[in-house]
Amino acid sequence: MDLPSFMILQIPPVSRLYLTAAVGVTAACFLDMVSPLTLYYNYDLIVEKGQYWRLVTSFLFFGSFSLDFLFHMYFVVRYCRLLEEGPYRSRRGDFIIMLLFGMACMLSFTLVGSTYFTKIKFLGHPLAFMMVYVWARGPENLNVRMSLLGLFPFNAPYLPWVLLGFSLLLGNPIETDLMGILVGHIYFFLDRIYPKVADVRGWQWRRPLNLPKYLVAIVTGQAHVPAPVPALAADQNANRVVQ
Repeated sequence: MDLPSFMILQIPPVSRLYLTAAVGVTAACFLDMVSPLTLYYNYDLIVEKGQYWRLVTSFLFFGSFSLDFLFHMYFVVRYCRLLEEGPYRSRRGDFIIMLLFGMACMLSFTLVGSTYFTKIKFLGHPLAFMMVYVWARGPENLNVRMSLLGLFPFNAPYLPWVLLGFSLLLGNPIETDLMGILVGHIYFFLDRIYPKVADVRGWQWRRPLNLPKYLVAIVTGQAHVPAPVPALAADQNANRVVQ
């Protein structure tokens, strides 16, 4: 087996599928097989013309092959993989629900949100930023040290805000970053914070994002594994440095 194939097969299945779809859509546009104008999110075209594929393709196009495209692919592979191999290692169904939840929220914001979000037509970047946020807020990453360009050290929970500030310094629009942070925070609250509050107060509906058992069996072929609710402070990774 050649090295590229070996490296691709090392990526967990959901992350590999998303990466393959994103690269394939970009390659199709590069070869003029598909026009980006047929991919972006447009509510009117979806409802009136029946172009339902836009609900998916708007998350798969990251622009033409360029340094910016490679940058986005790096974030997709790295943080999607870290989530799938980390807190969602034995919860593939919940990981898919996380992605679907994020996609549904972003589609809703572009439809009924303010004009600040409605002008966003390609949603792959916000989805990738959402994954960055969810990973960064994980209690297991609380003390993970990172750095920006090897010059500015910070802890992992600040990563989304550091990237947002970096976008501002470069003069790039930050609407997509803010959408990813907002949706990521909503998901994090429902997945990590709300269950703790529900446990303390004795509420019956404690895990709103959990899949029904029969759907878990269909998606993963495994019995449902309840999502852990870890403590907010974790020190086991205090000495680990991520570049």
